[in-house]
Amino acid sequence: MNKEINNIINNLLESFKAGNLSKEDALSQIKDIYFEDIGYAKIDHHRAIRRNFPEVIFGQNKTDGQIIEIAEKILNYSKLLLITRTSKKVFNMLKKKKKELAFNKDANIIYTPLKIKKDKLIKGITVICAGTSDIAVAEEAVTVAYLMGNDVKKIYDVGVSGIHRLLSFKDTFKKSNVIITVAGMEGALPSVVSAMVSCPVIGVPTSIGYGASFGGVSALLTMLNSCSPGITVVNIDNGFGAGYTAGVINLKIYGKN
Repeated sequence: MNKEINNIINNLLESFKAGNLSKEDALSQIKDIYFEDIGYAKIDHHRAIRRNFPEVIFGQNKTDGQIIEIAEKILNYSKLLLITRTSKKVFNMLKKKKKELAFNKDANIIYTPLKIKKDKLIKGITVICAGTSDIAVAEEAVTVAYLMGNDVKKIYDVGVSGIHRLLSFKDTFKKSNVIITVAGMEGALPSVVSAMVSCPVIGVPTSIGYGASFGGVSALLTMLNSCSPGITVVNIDNGFGAGYTAGVINLKIYGKN
């Protein structure tokens, strides 16, 4: 991301030097790289420099028009776009403007696929989910970690109600640098996985469950109260936060961040 913005700054300076851009216009455009104020949103273009990853659009409760305008502004400075909690309708509208976009229908995410071959992605992240109903949150984590340059291993529907399914993948777990565990109901999956491995485990409680699960609060409290060390817990249904954290950990291990 840094390289893209540096190129934009260099081009602006060259245009000013060649007399094709006024001093005022050059300063205005450089200022926009810090953050761009469009009234209802302050778009943080500078985040790509600070965090090595551009600002992500959280689509929930935004209008279609707001999402599209913010996306267009981000794409002026970044080749990478990520919109979470959005819809196929918004994707179809944006696709007319940028052909390279993809849509993850399981997670309702719009993103620009990486132009990197799979064998060049960094291995080490495994995402596990307890049940098929948890896949939407798991896929959010997978997509975010992938966009950070990781080759993510997915293991789905291996909850503790059939623990033999989970145990059959223990060799894969042991090869991981960080594991994301996604579970609703009673939320016991992170504790069981953490007991088998030496790497960090990120617990993601989901809102899946019957009435007494209280929309994921039960799973959240189980994960927070785990007696197995090495578990970090994100908020309910926060696949994005888990994927981002796992991506940062894995990139640090390989010296890529």
